Amino acid sequence: MNLGVAIKSIRKKLNITQFDLAEKCNISQTSLSQIETGLKRPSSKTLKKICDVLDVPESVVYILAMQETDVPSSKASIYNMLFPSIKSLALQIVGNEYLEPVISRRVVESAVA
Repeated sequence: MNLGVAIKSIRKKLNITQFDLAEKCNISQTSLSQIETGLKRPSSKTLKKICDVLDVPESVVYILAMQETDVPSSKASIYNMLFPSIKSLALQIVGNEYLEPVISRRVVESAVA
């Protein structure tokens, strides 16, 4: 399971810089970089902050973080058959239809600030 890769892919899909995400989560950019590269695992508190800022349920991050090595070899064929569809559905949550309200809210927040 690689939470960092999942966080990075969501962040990039939402066009948020590493610096901006780190700042909004009150963590250093170095810490976020270490999380995204897998050098460091986020605490549950940090993961919650990241998910709140990205406006994505933690469950989506865990789904996107799943890797074939997380699955017992006896279940690999089922994983390989089902996971691409599950991953696609999870990505739709952070896709364009989901992104519009997030962008609108950010524009309003920027205008207010």
